[in-house]
Amino acid sequence: MWTFFTLLLSISGLFASSAEAQQLDQPDLIIESFPVGHEPNRLTSDGDNIWVTNFGDSTVTKLRASDGAVLGTFGVGLHPVWLTFDGANIWVGNNTGDSSGLFGNTVTKLRASDGVELGTFYAGNAPTGIAWDGANIWVASFYDGTVRKLRGSDGEELGIFNVGPEPQAVFFDGTYIWVALWASNSVVKLRPSDGTLLARVDVGAGPVDLAYDGVKMWVTNSFDNTVTAFRASDGEVQGTFGVAASPWGIAFDGANVWITAPETNRVTKLRTRNGVNRGSLAVGNWPIGILYDGTSIWVANFNSNTVTKITRTPR
Repeated sequence: MWTFFTLLLSISGLFASSAEAQQLDQPDLIIESFPVGHEPNRLTSDGDNIWVTNFGDSTVTKLRASDGAVLGTFGVGLHPVWLTFDGANIWVGNNTGDSSGLFGNTVTKLRASDGVELGTFYAGNAPTGIAWDGANIWVASFYDGTVRKLRGSDGEELGIFNVGPEPQAVFFDGTYIWVALWASNSVVKLRPSDGTLLARVDVGAGPVDLAYDGVKMWVTNSFDNTVTAFRASDGEVQGTFGVAASPWGIAFDGANVWITAPETNRVTKLRTRNGVNRGSLAVGNWPIGILYDGTSIWVANFNSNTVTKITRTPR
């Protein structure tokens, strides 16, 4: 039942590192590192603070974005992975449960202002990706091949929708819900009002994470060392671009996508206009999650127990 850990083992050592175009120029970058909990995984922002799940000690850490100061560490369910912010609260998917389902297979709702737990709700067998659509929480169930829709106000289950085997990331683009399907090498598009499946897009092997640049969806393909960009309006593939071995997390900064590569301990930057590789940058050990908060790129380094903050100096 250690779904996330199993996935990491499945990609480890399968690929030799792919060639990088170049190293990112660093003189205009400020790179900082901050300690968090054990085995940090995914990140979200509440506007002022960064929240990171600590898979190994079943907590989330809240960091002040301006200086990385730890503002609190809060217990959640067993082995948290993905998390999201609904405008007032942090929702955390607890990936692993015991036979009773008491500690895992749930999502935990924390008040963002002080970390107080407001509720814990069943979320299927091994919750993975999670997203907020403005009114409801959508959470994928890895072993069920479904996504659940939970009402944001009280966590009531509003629907369960079949999507396909082994869903990973869930992403809301402002209009539609998108789900990456790790085992079927595809991404599906759902209508949020009723969960109707509107489209299925074939991508690379082992899709994990998703980002949106306003026109195109971007997906990391963990098994073939690529990212795929496709037009959100009709699913037409716009390009597939080679990156470092086993790409995992992805984030959009307004002009580029940044991709984590656990095998190489680096992040790669691609220009979204044309997919040109703009180079890579060393971060911590085994980078997984990545986030852009409007100012800086944040990276969760699973084996370093740190997060890296990358900020461009003002010109």
